Amino acid sequence: MTKTVKDRQFRPVAVPDVELGGFWGKWQDAVCRSTAETLLDRCVEAGMIKAIDVSQPSPGIVIPIQPWGGTTQMFWDSDLGKSIETIAYSLYRRPNPELEARADRIIDMYEKLQDEDGYLNAWFQRVQPDRRWTNLRDHHELYCAGHLIEAAVAYYQATGKRKLLDIMCRFADYMITVFGRGEGQIPGYCGHEEIELALVKLARVTGEKKYLDLSKFFIDERGTEPHFFNEEARRDGRDPESFIQKTYEYGQAHQPVREQTKVVGHAVRAMYLYSGMADIATEYRDDSLTAALETLWDDLTTKQMYITGGIGPAASNEGFTCYYDLPNDTAYAETCASVGLVFWASRMLGRGPDRRYADIMEQALYNGALPGLSIDGRTFFYDNPLESTGRHHRWKWHHCPCCPPNIARLVTSIGSYMYAVAEDEIAVHLYGESTARLKLASGAEVELRQETNYPWEGAIAFATKLDRPAKFALSLRIPEWAAGATLSVNGTMLDLSAHLTGGYARIEREWSDGDRVALYLPLAIRPQYANPKVRQDVGRVALMRGPLVYCVEATDNGEDLNAIVLPRELPAAETVVLDDLNGAVAIDISVEREETEDWGKALYRQTRPERRPHKARFVPYHLWDNRAPGEMLVWVQADK
Repeated sequence: MTKTVKDRQFRPVAVPDVELGGFWGKWQDAVCRSTAETLLDRCVEAGMIKAIDVSQPSPGIVIPIQPWGGTTQMFWDSDLGKSIETIAYSLYRRPNPELEARADRIIDMYEKLQDEDGYLNAWFQRVQPDRRWTNLRDHHELYCAGHLIEAAVAYYQATGKRKLLDIMCRFADYMITVFGRGEGQIPGYCGHEEIELALVKLARVTGEKKYLDLSKFFIDERGTEPHFFNEEARRDGRDPESFIQKTYEYGQAHQPVREQTKVVGHAVRAMYLYSGMADIATEYRDDSLTAALETLWDDLTTKQMYITGGIGPAASNEGFTCYYDLPNDTAYAETCASVGLVFWASRMLGRGPDRRYADIMEQALYNGALPGLSIDGRTFFYDNPLESTGRHHRWKWHHCPCCPPNIARLVTSIGSYMYAVAEDEIAVHLYGESTARLKLASGAEVELRQETNYPWEGAIAFATKLDRPAKFALSLRIPEWAAGATLSVNGTMLDLSAHLTGGYARIEREWSDGDRVALYLPLAIRPQYANPKVRQDVGRVALMRGPLVYCVEATDNGEDLNAIVLPRELPAAETVVLDDLNGAVAIDISVEREETEDWGKALYRQTRPERRPHKARFVPYHLWDNRAPGEMLVWVQADK
């Protein structure tokens, strides 16, 4: 009997089971060389280590309480958690005894900080111990726990050390007694989602279903009536109507999750919630959750997403506004939000390969998330505009430093997003030079080697390594943009259309050691036009090549980038390898340029500016601001 897509359960491969080379290997090396240690150093400078060190007096309130009733200092456990997670993944690629020892010392501090009942939170143990579990809506207790859980799983997988994992299992066991519908329990959930997906990771690494059940409880309770946040506020002596966001849409708690049809509120919170929902949908085969997520997915990707995979246009709520509101120069498009979209897309693939999700995962990964990290791994973007006058540059740190460790942990764990395994199938969602060690339910162990210079070139080859022949399916994503893709097995061309399922080429056969699969994805330059309802992009065009969005920078093209006019019919373009940008492929293309120097002093006049031929250089958007500071533009004028 053939299994339907929703009958299957695909789970990501553990990070240590994938070795990266090529494009992603270079990015991982940057994190290993610089970012992992930089994150820890800047956490120390901010005072985060003192906050958890019980051998020192509590530092108290270092960052003042804000009008919303809290402080970003409340999130410090999450910043340390993501930094430890990054360190864990970096240690697997490049052993660093000194960095590992520093992480071990922090873990020792958390062990000493933990209460006997299992509770663990630096702020609510050392600064406001009387406020524990009193304001889940605003104070991020479970959010911080979630990031420490993710760190614990990563550190255990990378080093084999269980201490942090045991600490967080004790905390999660305590949560099971605290939260629920039983007498004396709290029927609540966190205002900032994250614990949901973290508990799934904990369940998968420990084999304990009780953690899945707690995650499902948090998801099922969200937005139900009587509303928990109202009840919580009244118990705490607060006015339920008086809070800074003024709406529960901000944290996606305005309706039960299965009834939500529109993506609203804080973008990162939304992505983390949907990621947890997708995990639970996979683990429990919950079609009601999957159906809700499919509706939300379409709402986001057809009305509220930048071409880069950036999401959340507004700084005011770090999130969503109205449909088709996608300003370029003021785009917030937080790095963490695109990281979260990668999380969500990856988890939507848990019930079977589907190009709708994997294509967006790739788009958000390369163009929405990756710009948040410089190629040397030392500086960061928090927000990611698609147009700059030259005043937007990467920074060393931030008062709310969530983005640096978020993009760093994604880069160092990217192998687990590339491959997924079901009972009798291997899915390849992302392409990049790598070697993956995969184990099927039959007991067969497969080593799959991927050789490619993707995304700069479209040739991708796979070679299998098997102790004995094994029958399974290998599913390879064929991106929607890859018109003319070809596929062969051991030199024999396949009819690609006959093997497509959900946008993946599914090859089911008995595989032997040394079998070779060759996939070719043409990387044609593609003009992209926005829906006319996106008022900011009317009369403009963007360029993509393969999965990459391109932009123009003043570094290559001089100032006044808005004067560049792309022809209606794209002329032949040249590709140029840029050694100073990690071997990136730039596009040189003939355009016209409006005269600005000869305009004169007048601000306005009756005649159009003259145009002259010009050669413009487009570079991958994720690499902008890695050279000299200056203007940048994604959407250029389109010739009428």
